[in-house]
Amino acid sequence: MGGRAAYRRRHLARGRLVVREERVAVPGLADGLEGLLVAHLSDFHGGAFLARGDLAAVVEATRERAPDLVAITGDWITHGWEDALPLLPDLARLAPPLGVFSVFGNHDYRGRLEGRIAEAARSAGVRVLRNEGVRLERGGAEFALVGLEDPEEARTVDLERARSGLDPRLPEIVLCHNPLAARRIARAGCAAILSGHSHGTQVDLPFLRRLGPAHPGLRVDLGATALVVSRGLGVVGFPLRVGAPAELVLVRFVRAPSDGPSVREGRAA
Repeated sequence: MGGRAAYRRRHLARGRLVVREERVAVPGLADGLEGLLVAHLSDFHGGAFLARGDLAAVVEATRERAPDLVAITGDWITHGWEDALPLLPDLARLAPPLGVFSVFGNHDYRGRLEGRIAEAARSAGVRVLRNEGVRLERGGAEFALVGLEDPEEARTVDLERARSGLDPRLPEIVLCHNPLAARRIARAGCAAILSGHSHGTQVDLPFLRRLGPAHPGLRVDLGATALVVSRGLGVVGFPLRVGAPAELVLVRFVRAPSDGPSVREGRAA
């Protein structure tokens, strides 16, 4: 009925898409990581309201900012794993220097066929981290990127396994779809947690905002850890957003003003 085209024009087109930047200060950040820029995309919900070509302007806006890394925090699909396939040609054009990484959201486990999404995403240059961590390097300095399965729908969420083999002294970024897991993750120590899931309530109006997942806010500082929550790019139920725009989130990492121990020092290896 034209809802998909109307949604794309109103929320995803150039000049309509919101670009939000967050700065995360990390004590003792190495020179090579100063200014590290992560583009955070979330909640595509491919399907009736977002399909082939609808992410074109989002991808162009992302490429123009020249991020070092792109992180996708889940909910690729709405109903079936095939919903992800039309999104891949656009996403394949991202190609940041350090790669594109993703985790799954609760919708992605529909039919327990999430492995097919991961396989298809790989063909577009997107690596899905499933309780896994990787070491990445920029400017001669390393940092850790950890991706967790979704706390609601996955069979296992294992932070310890995801961190195995990583140097606990490295600055760490954690991708986890549901922000409600953030406090537990932050207690283990990391520089930042990137999440989505809540759509920023999608319709931010009295009573209606309570119908969706709990939204903790766009940025929550949990001690030494910054939780950054994306309002996402897609929708569920109907092609409408009110007071909760679709957005591209840029997370820039900088050295904290006063030198101190890294946020992960003191955690047992």
